[in-house]
Amino acid sequence: MSETSTTVGDRARIAIRDSGMAQREVCRRIGLDESKMSKSLSGTRRFAADELVRLATVAGVTVDWLMTGGTGAAEVPADLLPARHDESAEQALARRTIVEKAWWLFAEHGYDGVRIADIAEAADVSSASIHYYFDGKRAIFGEVLRYSVKLAFDRQQAQLHSIDDPVQRLRRLIRLQLPVGRQGRAEWAIWLQVWTTITVTGDGQGEHVGSYRRWWNTVRDIVDDGRERGVFYDEPLDDVVDALTAFIDGLGIRVLTGMLTGEEMADQVDAYIDRNLTVD
Repeated sequence: MSETSTTVGDRARIAIRDSGMAQREVCRRIGLDESKMSKSLSGTRRFAADELVRLATVAGVTVDWLMTGGTGAAEVPADLLPARHDESAEQALARRTIVEKAWWLFAEHGYDGVRIADIAEAADVSSASIHYYFDGKRAIFGEVLRYSVKLAFDRQQAQLHSIDDPVQRLRRLIRLQLPVGRQGRAEWAIWLQVWTTITVTGDGQGEHVGSYRRWWNTVRDIVDDGRERGVFYDEPLDDVVDALTAFIDGLGIRVLTGMLTGEEMADQVDAYIDRNLTVD
């Protein structure tokens, strides 16, 4: 994807070309009518935010790249995203499919409840093919975590850039990350398994720190913007972000365990922001 591309439509066309799929198949997977896709590629129709997210997921690129060509200030370090390899588009598609199917399996059945054979069946490949792309189940889970980071990053990039007010941007960010719906609960389930593994064995701590730090920095950037504009209190920035993210983490676990609803979590975070961050 090194050639010059000046518009979202140009970059979307390149992403589709390099996805290993025909445009019709990409449209089917993202649930977009082919005529709307053609108009978006030509620039006569704008991609909706959720369409950009789905296209980025299916094609294996980031929303930031689709929107800016990778020049956005909030781009995620490459080592926190699914790894790219020197391989054909068809091989890259097979690798993405394995990771996506494994992501759902790990989220819904837990790491110990998933076998390589289960992933192979879900991805419609042989177990030998799984081992061709990955050294083992732990390596797949590492890619699954990076896939979770990408999903969250893409969603945030697509929906937060147009919100100028820091208070509203922070509220929207929290709602984008609620553990609700099948995908939202799956993302949190992956994180909980990472936390549990680190707690029990200490394995994966380094990888987790970088991934979690990306989320933490997203919150920090918004809070810092609000402080500079005078809408958030001028308190020690890192302490404020530590307290807020810890509060969110705790509430998310309560939602996953049925002690709160997602709406109640959002209301509690809103009240926390009003009480502890927002200048009267």
